[in-house]
Amino acid sequence: MIRIDAALDEAGLLLSCRVTGHAGAGPKGSDVVCAAVSVLTRTAFRTLSGREGITLRGGAPERGVFRMEADYSGNGRDFLSGAGAFLIEGFTSVAELYPEFCELNIHRERRN
Repeated sequence: MIRIDAALDEAGLLLSCRVTGHAGAGPKGSDVVCAAVSVLTRTAFRTLSGREGITLRGGAPERGVFRMEADYSGNGRDFLSGAGAFLIEGFTSVAELYPEFCELNIHRERRN
């Protein structure tokens, strides 16, 4: 089972996400659920990395674990808003299509 924990601020902007586990929906290297979640997380991380006005921390320290924390200043807010919304929508789609292999938990926090 893949577990995704995402934190959004009061305005719905991405604060962080943590992805752990393996779906087990198919053989290693052919698991469509793992592939979908991996592509979403890697693409979001690469898209946000190096963007002016966005500070990003995290990565994949080991197989089956990914974490990301995001903060913004100035013009970074709009880009983070769009990228974060895309990521959450993608996670939601995977969790709805494969609920037995992917669990998504979204909670709200105050931005520091």
